[in-house]
Amino acid sequence: MGADYYKILKVSRTSGEEELKRSYKKLAMRWHPDKHPSGTQQVAEAKFKQICEAYDVLSDPTKRQIYDLYGEDALKYDVSSPSATASRRRHGGPRDADDIFDDFLNGFGNDGDYNEINHKINKDDNVHGGKGNSRKSSGTTTNNNNNNNNINNNNDSNKKSKAAAIENKLGCSLEELYKGSKRKMVISRIVPDESGKPSTVEEVLAIDIKPGWKRGTKITFPEKGNQEPGLLPGDLIFVIDEKPHATFKRDGNDLIFNKKISLVEALTGKTLNLTTLDGRNLTIEVSDVVKPGHEVVISGEGMPISKGPKTKGNLRIKFDVKFPSRLSVDQKADIKRALTRSS
Repeated sequence: MGADYYKILKVSRTSGEEELKRSYKKLAMRWHPDKHPSGTQQVAEAKFKQICEAYDVLSDPTKRQIYDLYGEDALKYDVSSPSATASRRRHGGPRDADDIFDDFLNGFGNDGDYNEINHKINKDDNVHGGKGNSRKSSGTTTNNNNNNNNINNNNDSNKKSKAAAIENKLGCSLEELYKGSKRKMVISRIVPDESGKPSTVEEVLAIDIKPGWKRGTKITFPEKGNQEPGLLPGDLIFVIDEKPHATFKRDGNDLIFNKKISLVEALTGKTLNLTTLDGRNLTIEVSDVVKPGHEVVISGEGMPISKGPKTKGNLRIKFDVKFPSRLSVDQKADIKRALTRSS
């Protein structure tokens, strides 16, 4: 799922190295941001970044094999802790678009293709206002004014703010938060098309819910929110929310189980049979007299602790003793005799 790198580079799935290079060269030259005026540079930069990312994956045999087998998500996302953002660190990718382009140019050495690309890009820099430019080009910085102050000023002016982040609740059952879960979320967001007009695109995001996560845990996907004119795309944030459970209630790392028992059971004992969140059958013998406010604690049968997955909280059983609404004279006498003898 995710981006179709073959479609982005306009090549087939059986394309070889030379075909990839030809297509990448053509598209990178067409969409290089330095060849576009300021009005369309934002769209061109996004397109250029996408093209470079596609080439970086498909030109690397290992990354390409992983992408062909498992899709973009296998290379792209790693949400590994409650506060983690969707960091792109698996298999080393993806790299910065300018670095990918520089490596591509350096592969030509000093031949005609290298000079042709640099010439066309630098020529178009002059067409669109002749402003100093601090983008990387074959490992060097070009600046028509030859002034370091101008380079720094241009860097500052090219920095863009992000659109507002979007937060969505992600409802999870206690079972999911106990065992962990993997979700595929189809999202729709608004981004400018090639002409700069707003368009709606759909994308599938992979969310890896870790055991022990709590309500309020945030999973952030950088720049996967909506994009507004003149701004970078906002972040998309999913906030964990816990669904009510029929048997248990969560209290931090502990699980609470409320059990009603009769007065007879409170006095004589009770055997409880529970099904845990991971499907195990748990038998608990309550032999002590259960007094008002009595609580039985079963160590290590609570929720996993996210910072230490092998450790768990406790299961706390709270009892509610049901007293009879009335007793006959004979029942009162029997209870009195029994309690008098026991004392």
